[in-house]
Amino acid sequence: MGLAEDTTTLAPAQIRRTATVTVGLLMGVWVIDYVDRVMMAVALPFIGEDFALTKTEQGWLITAFSLVYLLCQIPGGILADRFGARRQLMVSLLLWSVFTALTGIAWGLASLLVIRALFGVGQGLFPGASFKAIAERTTPTVRATAAGAMLASNQLGAGVAPLIVAPLILVLGWRHTFWVTAAAGVAIGVLLWKLLPKALPAHLNGSDIVHDKGLGLGTVMRSPSVWKFAALFCATNMLGYGLITWVPSYLLEERGISLINTGVMSAIPGLVMCATVFLGGWLFDRFFHDRARLFVIPLLLVTAVLLVLMLMAGSAVGFTVYQTLAMGVAGLSSMGILGMPVRALPPAVIGSGMSVVNVGGQIAGVLAPVLMGFLVDRFSYTVAFGLLIATTVLGALIALIVPQRPEQFSLATKEFA
Repeated sequence: MGLAEDTTTLAPAQIRRTATVTVGLLMGVWVIDYVDRVMMAVALPFIGEDFALTKTEQGWLITAFSLVYLLCQIPGGILADRFGARRQLMVSLLLWSVFTALTGIAWGLASLLVIRALFGVGQGLFPGASFKAIAERTTPTVRATAAGAMLASNQLGAGVAPLIVAPLILVLGWRHTFWVTAAAGVAIGVLLWKLLPKALPAHLNGSDIVHDKGLGLGTVMRSPSVWKFAALFCATNMLGYGLITWVPSYLLEERGISLINTGVMSAIPGLVMCATVFLGGWLFDRFFHDRARLFVIPLLLVTAVLLVLMLMAGSAVGFTVYQTLAMGVAGLSSMGILGMPVRALPPAVIGSGMSVVNVGGQIAGVLAPVLMGFLVDRFSYTVAFGLLIATTVLGALIALIVPQRPEQFSLATKEFA
């Protein structure tokens, strides 16, 4: 199962090293994960031109991945809880690298849809395994900070992807660019297999506190708290998926920005959000772990105001400045949204529990690309981006009903007896 013996004694320095190396490796994998995802958004205008695709059809290329990715979340969490993290992390990384490479040989819309759906299988196995790896290799008191650092690398990947992908597309073409990133995925997989530390003993990572053998997926699925956080993550994750998918096309087509400049302007908000997600995890652990609403709701409302200003901007630079501010503030809220279930879920079911929460976030990944593509086809980019303002405000409203402290987080088998 990948857990060390409870009798093992580790020095504080060893405990810190285990957590640091684990987080560092997982950050590297998440960066590759998001580079592989975001490069499709950067390549969409060129793929659309080659295959004569409408904006709605281009949106379906993102949604096909997101739908399968969503469906794999809970199975991926169950497998991680049952078999541990190491093997599943490797299988996931190698699978998605294969289908990244295959994207480069697609011959039309149908083949792209199939390949991107299978790509979703590979990546869908990863989140549950990554949360499991964090739970096995950190102590509860630093877990939200560790998870925040790991998730901050999502935005690092989203930020560096346009800087890497745009020049590669210009030099190599979009097909060869997918092959290059697939090779990078294989390389980071080898490092992960060789360097990932063993799990901490149960008395250190907290898994020894769970004695009820009935605690499992059924309990997680029946927990109102888990589903409230899933709904909150869905509403707030619309912003990230919507902007990552459609801002590159918007800057190219509506603002007349070159591909290289589009890459730079698309990268800045993601890099800023990377820093603020990490900072948000530290702030949540330090000051707001028992009052998440006070942390999350004001940040989401400020984000919505900044999105309004983004749409009103008269230049591409102004658009990017307000987008950067909006994503930066939204990044601060991320670990208020995810930190509570990360801290409250027992390590024995954290893979399953966080996979259910992540299902909510990935519903946003299914809806945002195709809904916004439809709105662009029927109306305008302004209307499409307006959808993100509405869903961000909705997230603030949902935050009013989520639990703020571990004792309010319902996950006890006796509740369902």
